[in-house]
Parts: sequence; structure tokens; C-alpha cells
Amino acid sequence: MRTRGSEASNRVKLRRPSPPHASGSAQMPASPSTSAQAARRRLGEQLREMRQAAGLSGVVFAREAGWRDSSLVSRIERGQRTITADHVRLWCRICGASEQRTEELLAEQSAAVRMWRTNAQLKRAGLRQLQTEDRDRYQQARSMRFYATKGIPGLLQTEAYATWALRSIRHEFGMEHDDVAEAVAARMERNRVLRGPGRFAIILEQEALWHRTCPTTTHREQLLYLLDAMRLPSVSLGIIPWARERNVNGFGVWPDETFLISNDEQVTVELVSGYLTITTPEEIRAYIRAWERMAALAVHGDQAVAIIRAALAALDEYES
Repeated sequence: MRTRGSEASNRVKLRRPSPPHASGSAQMPASPSTSAQAARRRLGEQLREMRQAAGLSGVVFAREAGWRDSSLVSRIERGQRTITADHVRLWCRICGASEQRTEELLAEQSAAVRMWRTNAQLKRAGLRQLQTEDRDRYQQARSMRFYATKGIPGLLQTEAYATWALRSIRHEFGMEHDDVAEAVAARMERNRVLRGPGRFAIILEQEALWHRTCPTTTHREQLLYLLDAMRLPSVSLGIIPWARERNVNGFGVWPDETFLISNDEQVTVELVSGYLTITTPEEIRAYIRAWERMAALAVHGDQAVAIIRAALAALDEYES
């Protein structure tokens, strides 16, 4: 998607808003996504079907597993307990599953685990790993669609802005290890994809330009960089103005959570308690429709430039 020309900048009116021993398994964390819940249930159902096909009752299976009773078997197969890779291997071994079937179920288990990552899990991984683990996805992307409400997406961040953003994450997550510098370097390396063949369409709520989470000089540099990034052939940047009537096809459109759609095959959603990865086609289509609603509200070209320049002009006015 390319940026499109629009009305002259002086016609944009802006206003600042008001400020395997399963007995040790943990309970499955509550997930905000039906896809994550469904993935666990599907995996549990397959384990149950495999046990039943092997002619094993829950009681017999529990005895083979060395467990005191069959209640654990039932909770795992219903997806009420965390299903680990060791559980999958245990089911496959006791039920006599083939090596191929074992690998298939292990892959499904791994995908289900990756769907929902709490902040506690992210904390253990460290900032640098969080930046590098998605590197291949960015490099191989044919298209990515971003929608952001709170700040500038990592793909469009300057080194200084990224440093402040990752410092904040380290503080919020209570991370003892300081690998901010390494994480920033990894993010800047990843952002070279903007010079590649992929296409990156970004929609920002206007407040994302105004949220001052870093010094004025850093914020100014970031806004100026957005003006440069808009000129890249790979980038389409749209902004939803505050004053825009949020109406598409006769219905009001409310702001959503920040999310990223990769190749229309995966959605990553940023939530307060963690990050959600969606791969279910039906839910992916729901996010694509949400992105299209937001894109219909956004302005591009000269109008987007005017909004960014207005935010720049206001930096000194609102300096405390």
C-alpha cells in the first residue's frame, strides 16, 4: 500500500486532548483469546482420542503413568492443566503412537504454548531475546500491517526512542539483568527490513504521536524520523485524527488494542498482561477487518505530514 496525496496541511485542525510429573503442573493461565483456549482444548482432545483408541481407560492410563488417580488425566485432556511437551511424550509412549504422530503433537503443543506469553515469561526471556526471536518473521515478511494506539511501533523507532521504550519495559517487568543496549542494537538491526522488498502499512492513532515518554529532544527526533520513513517505498503511514468522525459504513469504530498482522497468517496482540499470538484463520480475519476499519479512518500524505508537524510544533509549548 502506498501513501496517497490529500488536502493541504493548513486545512487540518488539531487540538491537544486532555491529558512429566503432571501433579506439579501449574494451572493454565487465563487467556483473553478464544484461539489460545481452543488450541489447548484441541490438543487435550487429541490426547484423549489417542488414549481411547489404545483401549485404555483413564484409570489404567494413570496407573501406567505412575499417578495416584485418574483425575489428572481428565484435567489434562480437558485443557484445564498446562499441557507440556513431557505430557505429550508420555501419552504417545503409553498409547504406542508413531514417531510421526508424536512429532505432530509436539509441534501443536509448542504452537499452543507460544500463543499466550505472560509478562513473567517475557521477563525471564530478557529484552534482547524478545527482539531477536521475531527477526526471521520480519525478514521473511511479504507484508505487515500495524495498528498502534500508545506509541511509535518498534519498526519505526529511532535508536534513542527505542532505548527509552525498552528501559521502560525493563522497569515495568522488574528485570534485574540490564541488556537494554543489546536489545536496542537487535531492534535497529531488525528494522533494516524497511529497506527490503517487504511492504509495511502502519496506522497510528494521533495520540501515539503525543505520548511523551521520553525527553523532548528524543521525541522530536522520533517525529522527524517518521517524516523521513514515510518517503520509503516500503512504508505506508496513516494517522487517525482526533477530530475524525469514527464512523465506517454507518457504525462507530472504537480504538482497539495494539496489534500486528504478518502476511495475513499471524497476528500479535499487545496486552497489559502479556502478548498474544493468533494463528486461527477466523480470528486472523477478524483482525484484518479491524485493521481495514482503522485504515478507512486514517489520513495519509499531506494530511498525515501536517499532523506530525503539529505535534512537533507543540513540543516546546507543552514542555514542562
